[in-house]
Amino acid sequence: MARSAKEPSERNAFQRVFVNRSVCLEKIRFYGFDMDYTLAMYRSPDFEDLLYRQILERMIFMGYPEQLRNFNYDPTFAIRGLWFDQKYGNLLKVDGFGNILVGVHGLHFLKPAEIKSMYPGKFLAMNADPERVVIMNSLFNMADTYALATLIDYFDNKSEYKRKDDRTGVQLDNITISYKSIAQDTHSAVSYVHQDNESTLKNYVLKNIQKYIIKDPRITILLRQLQKHGAKTFLLTNSSYYYTNGVMKYLIGDSWTSYFDVTFVDAKKPLWFAQGTALRQVDPATGTPKLGIHHGPATKGQVFAGGNSDVLRNMFMAQGKNVMYIGDHLFGDVLKSKKTKVVPELGQEISIWADRHAHFEKLVSLSKEMEELYSQLGVESEISCKPDIQSNLKQIREITQEMDQSYSKMGSLFRSGSRTTFFATQVERFADLYSSSCYNLIYYPQFYFFRAAMTLMPHESTVDHVSRKMQPKVPSLPSQSPNSSNGWTYCHEEDDAPISEEGVIQLADNSKKSE
Repeated sequence: MARSAKEPSERNAFQRVFVNRSVCLEKIRFYGFDMDYTLAMYRSPDFEDLLYRQILERMIFMGYPEQLRNFNYDPTFAIRGLWFDQKYGNLLKVDGFGNILVGVHGLHFLKPAEIKSMYPGKFLAMNADPERVVIMNSLFNMADTYALATLIDYFDNKSEYKRKDDRTGVQLDNITISYKSIAQDTHSAVSYVHQDNESTLKNYVLKNIQKYIIKDPRITILLRQLQKHGAKTFLLTNSSYYYTNGVMKYLIGDSWTSYFDVTFVDAKKPLWFAQGTALRQVDPATGTPKLGIHHGPATKGQVFAGGNSDVLRNMFMAQGKNVMYIGDHLFGDVLKSKKTKVVPELGQEISIWADRHAHFEKLVSLSKEMEELYSQLGVESEISCKPDIQSNLKQIREITQEMDQSYSKMGSLFRSGSRTTFFATQVERFADLYSSSCYNLIYYPQFYFFRAAMTLMPHESTVDHVSRKMQPKVPSLPSQSPNSSNGWTYCHEEDDAPISEEGVIQLADNSKKSE
C-alpha cells in the first residue's frame, strides 16, 4: 500500500488540520492563498515591535508627544478578536454574544463592578451602534491594539490631563482628547505605515527580510503537491506587486509566478469578494499595471491588479464549493467556497491546553456539581432548599483566572474558563478547517476526507434513554412513502462526502428494490 506524506501516527498535534465542517479534498479543484501571515509568516514579536514603533513615530509626526518613543512593545498583552469600544476607550474580550469576559482600560484591567458601571449586564450589543466598536481581528492589529492601550494609559495618567466625567476622554483646559479621536488617529497612522513608499514599513521589511519573514521550505512542496494532483492555485493579496514580488522571490525564487495559475495583487479585500475594482494586467518588467481593462482567459503565471471574485469564476469556471480559500483573516462570503483559517497562535494554545487541561476538567466538575444540586429541586421546593453554590463559583473564578494567565495577560485566544470567545465563534462560523499553518496540508493525501464531529444540542445531550421511557408516548407521524410526490431527499452533509452523485442515486435505487 502506498504511504501518504505522513502516516497518521506521525502527525502530531502541531501538524494537524482541525475540522468545523466536513471537507473532501478530492472535490477541491482550486486553492487560493493569502500572502501575509499565510504563505509568508512574520517573525513574532520582531515584526509587531517594528510595526508598533513605526505607528508611534507617525503619531509623533501628527502632533503626539515625543515621550511615545520611550514606550516598548509588550507581546504578552494583546490577543486577536478584542473589541475596542471607542466611546469609553476600553479593550473588551467578549464571547460570541457580546457578553464581556475581560475589560481593560489603557493598561488597567477593569474589575467586575467597573465593567458593570459602563456596560449594564456586562454586555455590549455591537449591532446597536456599529460605529462604536472596532474589532481587532487581524494579526496586523496586534501592534495597533497595544498602541491604543499605551496611548490611553499615557493620557489618563498624565497629571495635567483630567478624565472627563462621562468617561469618554481627557481634558486640558479647553482642549478635549476623546478616546474615539485617539482611535481615529491611530487608524490613520496605521494606514500610512502600511502604504507602499520608501519611508514606511514594507520597504523596511524588504531591506531586512530575513529578520522579519520566515523562509519555510514547505511552500514549494505544498504548491507542487497541489498542482501534481490537478488542482489550480491562485495568490490573492492586498499588497502591491512591488512588495508581493519581493516577498515571494525571497520565499520561492525568481520563478515564483510559475507556482500559481494566476496572481491578484492590490485586491482590496473584502471589496474583491463583491464588486471589486477594474482588472488590469501587471507588467512584471516595470511592476505597474498596463493601460486598459483585461478581458478573457489568463495564461499560467499571469499577475493582475484588482479584479473581483467573478473574474476568477469566469477565468477557471470555479464553482463555489470546489474552491478552497486559505488565509489568516476570513470574510463572510469568500467565493461561497470552502475556507481554511490559518491561526499561528494555535501552537501555543495547544501546548498550554495540554498542560492545563486538568484545570478545565475541574471547571467541568464544579459546573456539574451545581447542575446536580439544582436538578434535585422540584416545583414545590422551598427557598430554604436553595443550594449554596458560592464555594463553587469562587473556585470557578480562581481557576479561570489561573488558566487565563497561563496564556497571556488577556488570556486564551479561544476561551475564558468554560466560555468561548468572539474569536472562537468566528472560527467556527467562517472556517470549515483551521490550522496553525497552511503548510500542514502536506501531511494529508489529496483525497483526504476531513470529517466534522457530530455535535449534540443541549436537549439531546441531557435527556437519556431512561427519562425517555418515563414520558408518555407521543403518537408518531405517519411515515411517508418513498413513492410520494416529494421523492427522495438527502442530507446536505453528503455534498462533502467522498461519494459521487451517481453513487448516492444507486444507493437509493437499491433501497427501493429491497422494500
